[in-house]
Amino acid sequence: MINNYHRFNNRNVRNEDKNRINWQIRVPNVRVVKGEEQLGIMSTDDARKLAQNDGLDLVEVAPGARPPVCKIMDYGQFKYEQNIKRKEGVRKQRESQVSLKELRLRPGTADHDIEIKANQAKKFLEDGCKVQFNLKFRGQRELAHKDQGFLVVKKILEILDDFCAVDKVPKMEGNQIVFCISPKS
Repeated sequence: MINNYHRFNNRNVRNEDKNRINWQIRVPNVRVVKGEEQLGIMSTDDARKLAQNDGLDLVEVAPGARPPVCKIMDYGQFKYEQNIKRKEGVRKQRESQVSLKELRLRPGTADHDIEIKANQAKKFLEDGCKVQFNLKFRGQRELAHKDQGFLVVKKILEILDDFCAVDKVPKMEGNQIVFCISPKS
């Protein structure tokens, strides 16, 4: 009983990727295409024989059409090209995503260290990434001097003025100042 369950509920096989080929096509008539040439509507048996004479497969490419559209082609090559297109789409989607880099600071950060963080942010911006700065206050004494934190933010924005546009304006969120910048177009 378990074997039948797995046979009929196989989740590894995606239905949209599965095309019917040769003897799996059970409709009486199909519209046949060979390369760029349309051969017209013919019986499935005749289309299969035509494909076998050329050493190719009869592949159903549009099962929803009436009659279904079948193409005479090499099925292995067709699957290979589909796989290449799918991988290319995934790669392009991954490339189009903008990554967000995060840099953390403290209000008592020295000027030299601020310049180093700004240079890091500059490199991220040149790579096309967005940069989020978190300036964290610890304790009541640091929270009492929020103006020092905003001075640090001002220094960073002055250094990066030529390279970035501010996406998220610097503001207090709990015990930290958060702002986000992105590369200028």
